[in-house]
Amino acid sequence: MAPCVSVLVPSYNKREHIEQTLKSIYDQRFEDWELIVVDDGSTDGSPALLESHRERATIILGDNRGASAARQRALEVSRGRFIQYLDADDLILPDALERRVEALERTDGDVAYSDWQRFTSSTDGALERGAVVAQSMPDAHPDPEVACVAGFWAPPAALLYRRALIDRMPPWSEQLPVIQDARYLQEAALAGAAFVHVPGVSALYRDDAENSLSRRDELAFARDVVLNAEQITQVWRARGDLEPRHRSALASAHDYAARVAFRRDPELFQRALRQLRQLGELRPAGWPAVANHLRRALGTRGASYALALLRRPPG
Repeated sequence: MAPCVSVLVPSYNKREHIEQTLKSIYDQRFEDWELIVVDDGSTDGSPALLESHRERATIILGDNRGASAARQRALEVSRGRFIQYLDADDLILPDALERRVEALERTDGDVAYSDWQRFTSSTDGALERGAVVAQSMPDAHPDPEVACVAGFWAPPAALLYRRALIDRMPPWSEQLPVIQDARYLQEAALAGAAFVHVPGVSALYRDDAENSLSRRDELAFARDVVLNAEQITQVWRARGDLEPRHRSALASAHDYAARVAFRRDPELFQRALRQLRQLGELRPAGWPAVANHLRRALGTRGASYALALLRRPPG
């Protein structure tokens, strides 16, 4: 008989954390689950460690192809009616699966999202909990599609998907190595998902700088943001849905990328500017337009100095 929930864990060089992650699954009050771990070509001894978990989990060893490919491989062999993705250094609390399954079955929803909490590990391995994120999707925007582009995000640990929804979605994107999980959530919204909020923290998201690509390489993050916004623009244009709320959400993405790229990647800066112009969102007095005029007049260094002066309060 197929399990109710498939828990899918991609892992790459997470030997230090993965046993703690797997234990958070073993400790679930809800017991009708299967666990599938795809090791993505780790070189830190993770495969040998995972061998000891074969009695309780399906362990798949493969070449290094990235987290998206690893998640997709796990999905292909999974059998559950609900899918819980879980990164190999994050945790779910003991009531997570129980409460999320109950919420989806009670409401006939497609995606359950819980509140979540940032955490780090101290030198002795103890958890040090940080900020709680308790955002409801309508707080970002009433339209789920716009909300998921305009700022609503939750880590995979905080999300449970109905398989019937996933069957209508594209596979995990390998074109977006930094923000692939955000795009997957956007794809759920584009597929017409009904989202259900499960109040209360039931996921812990590791916030160590060395584990966050978006924090280690903000420019790579910005490149993904621009590419993703371009692709979503094409989807909305093809459907005839590029209304002011869509344009505003896309503009916020390109504005962010332009600010990140201004000094470090002129080509990406101009790309974001072109997208803003095509969307009709390049405001003459807005930061990207002003920055571009100053750069042409003063060069990048001079423009950066002028912009800093403009931001400085008088007196």
